[in-house]
Amino acid sequence: MAGRQLYELHASICQTLAHPKRLEVIDRLRAGEMSVTDLAETLEISQPNLSQHLTLMRQKGIVTTRREGLKVYYRLASPKIVKACDLMRQVLVEYLEASASLARG
Repeated sequence: MAGRQLYELHASICQTLAHPKRLEVIDRLRAGEMSVTDLAETLEISQPNLSQHLTLMRQKGIVTTRREGLKVYYRLASPKIVKACDLMRQVLVEYLEASASLARG
C-alpha cells in the first residue's frame, strides 16, 4: 500500500513540475531565495500569475516561504529538487542528440 501512495505522490509532484514557468522558478531559485517581486521581474510574469504557480509549488513541498515585513521570500525546500531537474534535463538533451543523430542518418 505504501508503494502505491509513493507512486501517486511522485506523479503529483511530476505533474506540478510539468510547467515551463515552474521549472524556470526552480532554475531561478537554485542560487538562493528571492522575493516574489524579484521573481516576477526576472521571469517577466505578472505577480498574480506567479503567485498561483508558487502557491501550488508550496502546497506540494517544492518551495518554502519566509516573510520579512511586507515582502515574501521563496526558496527551494531541498537542493535535491535542482539535482532531479538537472538529471532530467541531461536525459532530455541525450534524447534530443540521439534523435538528431538518427535524423542525419
